Amino acid sequence: MTAVDKYQRLECTGLWRATASAQLREVVVGLRDATLLLSDTRTATALTHWSLPAVERINPGTMPALFTAGRLDDGQPAETLELDDPDMIAALDTVHVALVRRQPHPGRLRGVIVVSVLTVVALLAILWLPGAMIRHTASVLPPATRVQIGKLALQDVVRLTGSPCLTPLGKRASAALALHLSSAGVGEIDVVRDGVDTTVGLPGGIVLVARKLVEGTDDPEVLAGYVLAEVARADARDPVIPLLYHAGLMATFRLLTTGELPASAVSHYAEALLKTPAVPTDADRLLERFRQANLSSTAYAMALDPSGKTTKDLIGADPFKGRSPTPVLADNDWISLQQICAG
Repeated sequence: MTAVDKYQRLECTGLWRATASAQLREVVVGLRDATLLLSDTRTATALTHWSLPAVERINPGTMPALFTAGRLDDGQPAETLELDDPDMIAALDTVHVALVRRQPHPGRLRGVIVVSVLTVVALLAILWLPGAMIRHTASVLPPATRVQIGKLALQDVVRLTGSPCLTPLGKRASAALALHLSSAGVGEIDVVRDGVDTTVGLPGGIVLVARKLVEGTDDPEVLAGYVLAEVARADARDPVIPLLYHAGLMATFRLLTTGELPASAVSHYAEALLKTPAVPTDADRLLERFRQANLSSTAYAMALDPSGKTTKDLIGADPFKGRSPTPVLADNDWISLQQICAG
């Protein structure tokens, strides 16, 4: 029995908002084979279908749970669904993971690329340099595969850093910070106790943050700046590329042709990753990340150099002139995040 079979025909009521400006509307939520069916409570007329692999929770750890099935160009949820039924919430978490793992990911990686690569695969190993194949593979990976690779790397990294700190309120706060910075490419923020000096980036927008950085920083905008700087480094060097060099050509070829990277391919990658010095961030790229995140760069720049001499570009070209349009975190969330490793 698959996870989908287990939860088929599960139903509950929820509150649906079709757009950000629309009124909340009570709907019947039905879990089907590969979709979530939202129907009118009075007429049972179907209002919309959500693809289960696309459903994501946007407020982890908070009740009622808030889900979306897609985002607009600015990163905001297109539609939202509010649920408080624990069975349905658990089912969405379980079924979503199961479907993502088993779906063939037929995007660019499994479409045009697979057809063309399979016809010339014998030539690739002979004519292409290993680096060329790795760079090509990295360039065609869809976002979902990058996240999966990042999770594999995280499983290896925790051997050296320990498991990410997970106090309930702290994890909710880290998820809130990641959501605030998601428009700039941040997918997940994990605070670890050991092995990381400031931040380390993994594929899929996953950023590891040192406990001492969280606890020793007074301003959440400074911490957010460190996270954005790590994401900006990915512009200069895709974090998938060194990981694939470690995995080797056979694992890279398997990833290119099937969309799957075996967990064994990233075994002991953490040792090299955590010893790699951080490359300097390009000021223009970093300022663009701050702009995308609606965050002033001045607090981060002054934390790096209180005199402002070495960070004058970040201060002088601050897209928001020293004042962020909105708080990066609520005060209570910032306190919770600073105590995330206290449990």
